[in-house]
Amino acid sequence: MTLIAEDLFLVLVGDVTGKPIVDSTKFPRVLAGALVLELAMNGAVRITAKGEAVKDGRLVVSGPPPQDPLLARVHAFIGTEKNPPKPQKVIEKLHRNLKQEIGVRLVHQGAVTQHEDRVLGLFPTTSWPARDTTRTAWLTQWIHSAIVDGTTPLPEISAVVSMLSAIDAVHKVLPAADKRAAKRRAKDIAEGDWAGEAVRKAVQDVNAALAVAIVVPAIAASGS
Repeated sequence: MTLIAEDLFLVLVGDVTGKPIVDSTKFPRVLAGALVLELAMNGAVRITAKGEAVKDGRLVVSGPPPQDPLLARVHAFIGTEKNPPKPQKVIEKLHRNLKQEIGVRLVHQGAVTQHEDRVLGLFPTTSWPARDTTRTAWLTQWIHSAIVDGTTPLPEISAVVSMLSAIDAVHKVLPAADKRAAKRRAKDIAEGDWAGEAVRKAVQDVNAALAVAIVVPAIAASGS
C-alpha cells in the first residue's frame, strides 16, 4: 500500500508537466503533515489532550515504529525529542527535501519518472511526469465521488481529502467541481467520524499546524 503522502503527491503533481499544482510553500509541508497523520492513524503516535502530564497538543509516541523507513524516521524524531514537539515543529523539520524523497519512492514504484532540467540554463529543477496513472486515476475518482457525489469515502481517501482541505487545494484536484461546495464538503469530511477520537484530534491539530506553517513563510517572503 502507498502512503498518504505518496497519494497526495500523485494527485498534486500534474501528469504531463510533472510539476506541483500548488505552490512551493504548501506542497512539501502537506506531505510532511500527511506523514504525521498516517502515524496517528496507525496508532504509532498521538497528540496529547488537556489534563495530561505533557502539554496539550504535543506529539508523543504511543506505539512501535512502523516498518516503512520514512514513517519510522518520523516516529524516531518524535520519540527522541527532549520535549514532545507540536505538529508544526515536526512539519517544519520534515518538509525539506521531502518532495524529492517521495518522488524517488514513486519512481521506484513505477508511478512517475524523474526529469532534471535547468531554468534559464542556470537553476536546477526537477519534475515528475506520470508513468503509470492507474493509482492517480483511482484516487481522483474516489475523491470526486466523495466530494461531488457525496458518497462515504474510505478512511484513506478521507485522510487525503483532509490534507487537501488543509491547504485549500480540493478545487485544484477537481477543477470542474463547484469550488465553494467542494471546499465545504471537504471540510465536513475532515471533521467527520471516519476515524476514532485520537485521529480526529490529529486531523484537527495537523490542519491547524499546516495553516500556520504555510502562512508564516508567505508573510516572511512578502516582507523581504
